[in-house]
Amino acid sequence: MHSAISDKKRIIHRLKIARGHLEKVISMVEDDTYCIDVLTQSQAVQSALAKVDTLLLSDHLENCVSEQIKSGKSKKAFEEIVTIFKKSK
Repeated sequence: MHSAISDKKRIIHRLKIARGHLEKVISMVEDDTYCIDVLTQSQAVQSALAKVDTLLLSDHLENCVSEQIKSGKSKKAFEEIVTIFKKSK
């Protein structure tokens, strides 16, 4: 991870939100909560993590990728981005 993430506080905040939602999902499953309610909470976890991904990607593009391009490593920068999108499918 880049050592100077510009949105670090926002990312940590979002991760804590996701953790809270996940803890709730676990509790709901343990308590045999109605499946649709568990799914709704699970979707909240996924949404919170998607927001973290967006913040991280934006920070990476603005900082790391721009630095790599400036230093002549644009191919490496593009390969990293393509690889991360391949993993998400």
